Amino acid sequence: MTVFLPRTAVLTGGLAVAAALALSACGAAPDDKSTTANGKSAATATSAADFGGLDALVKAAKKEGTLHAIALPRDWANYGALIDGFKKKYGIKIEVENPDGSSQDEINAVTSRKGQDRAPDVLDLGSSFALSAAQQGLLAPYKVTAFADIPAGQKDAQGRWFNDYGGYISIGCDAKKVKECPKTFKDLLKPEYKGQVALNGNPTKSGSAFGGVYAASLANGGSFDDIQPGLDFFAKLKKNGNYTPVESTPATVEKGETPISIDWDYLNAGYADEFKSKGVDWTVTVPSDGKFSQYYSQAINKDAPHPAAARLWQEYLYSAEGQNLWLKGYARPALMTAMQTAGTLDKTAAAKLPAVSGTPSFPTEAQQAKAKTVLAQGWGKAVSG
Repeated sequence: MTVFLPRTAVLTGGLAVAAALALSACGAAPDDKSTTANGKSAATATSAADFGGLDALVKAAKKEGTLHAIALPRDWANYGALIDGFKKKYGIKIEVENPDGSSQDEINAVTSRKGQDRAPDVLDLGSSFALSAAQQGLLAPYKVTAFADIPAGQKDAQGRWFNDYGGYISIGCDAKKVKECPKTFKDLLKPEYKGQVALNGNPTKSGSAFGGVYAASLANGGSFDDIQPGLDFFAKLKKNGNYTPVESTPATVEKGETPISIDWDYLNAGYADEFKSKGVDWTVTVPSDGKFSQYYSQAINKDAPHPAAARLWQEYLYSAEGQNLWLKGYARPALMTAMQTAGTLDKTAAAKLPAVSGTPSFPTEAQQAKAKTVLAQGWGKAVSG
């Protein structure tokens, strides 16, 4: 069964989603920088039109001159090219803090730095974390120009978050260090993989690791209502010595510390490209027994110190240029179906995506919250010792 994890319990727009994925110093920022001549404030603008148009937003963002981002590695879904493209287009400096941070780290930075100029302006959050941040009142409602083209089930009706890019949980493997690379979750239990199987983070904090446990659950008789089989699977991996607590990163992959990594297909595919010149033969397989897909979400900090730059960043990401840059990083952008219809999709990049078929299923907000609770209570016990 192929499973898609959107950001909401709303099921409308599911067919559009399936079509897209099936394709192979302290202190507040000065007000005058983010306010137009007629008194409109970027901090409260719910769209570019609400602020006086895109040109007005660009002007205000350039006056601010800076965008604070967090947890955006350059090699994650082609973010390096997106950051460089935004800088070149608008001349606005982007400061990325803690690039390898988790979704929870992002939320913690927002809550602990409220009212401070060093707070993050924008967020890129895993599924359940975006929902949680909205429920806590941390996010600003803002609808990008392309908001109507984002499938209904992939955005908050108020515009507090909207899906940006998605991918499938996959198994990455160093074919030069592993004699026979695993193709399924069942394979990962084989004794020859002792000390080699890693996750990209802690599932109680990381969206990618959260997806990895959910996929393992689906591969072992679980469901969106029951993530426990996923916990049991990793407890078994830990008991037989196959699981390593070393969190996989490009550095650990290159050094051979995590020769098998359960991660998003766009990250593993990116590693395969990145490490070819370094002699690493990194292979990528979407496991047939636990097909699981998830979108990440964009959001704006309600108290963003650079509110105009934050909104302009979102406009850039949801332009054809921005969406195609994610696609070039092997990630499936939220506007993929709309762009295909409009003829603006990069067909060459789209053709490189793995073809994954299946009928999508959608977990509810309550199911995601339940899964997070189960993980919070049981993950440490499952992999300790």
